[in-house]
Amino acid sequence: MTRHQLGGASWRRIGVGIYAWRGIADSPMVALVAAQRRVPPGAVFCGRTAAWLHGLDLPPSDPVEVTLPRESRIAHVVGISIRRAELGEGEVMTRRGLRTTSVLRTVADLGRRLPLVDAVAVLDAALHKRLLKPSALVAWLEGHKRFPGTARLRRAIELAEPATESVMETRLRLLLVFAGLPRPQAQVSLHDGGEGFLGRPDLYYPMHRLALEYDGSTHRASLTADNRRQNRLINAGYRLLRFSAADVLSAPDSVVWTVRRALNA
Repeated sequence: MTRHQLGGASWRRIGVGIYAWRGIADSPMVALVAAQRRVPPGAVFCGRTAAWLHGLDLPPSDPVEVTLPRESRIAHVVGISIRRAELGEGEVMTRRGLRTTSVLRTVADLGRRLPLVDAVAVLDAALHKRLLKPSALVAWLEGHKRFPGTARLRRAIELAEPATESVMETRLRLLLVFAGLPRPQAQVSLHDGGEGFLGRPDLYYPMHRLALEYDGSTHRASLTADNRRQNRLINAGYRLLRFSAADVLSAPDSVVWTVRRALNA
């Protein structure tokens, strides 16, 4: 392929000396394959990039994250965040055809490096998908006590809840816990007196029969079903509070006040 041909309408530049046919749609995999060609053979995808390769909903290429051996002399690659570490036995695997850190090492690294709420969200997602068990994280932590960020990872493990089904549910739960409210249960099945199933709210305070729901992007599409479930819960003697992303992110004090008042009622 000549330089003149690559400059034609059929090809697009996706990296230094790397081109893709225009018929191939932009995707994270295209970006990662291109990135793989720009780093040394010993490079391993890590961090958010590795998390995406393992099926977690994190941005994989903003920037692409790779780990290089400590002795590597590569200091900078445009668009790629480079880390240096010696990865242990079993901490490197191939996923979607690319070398990446294992699920355990990936989650442990993110749990150490990300802000606490984001770290817990990663743990919640990985545990919910059953990619690993909490005991595996605890064991990894015990074997790497001198690594930076282990205190944060330990706290994230304590706060993690495998039943959680979305990042915003994690944020709502932690908002309440960090405000000093009791830790609610997650995704508890509720029944009426005849043992009929009523629903499974996102969060629940059993001593107060108080259910909390996060209304995500699908709420409008399922509005009728949500309303029917809410009516069943209320008729059975449960109380229900609903919150949106705007509530959690833009009016957190109001959320805490509302829940605290309901708990004290």
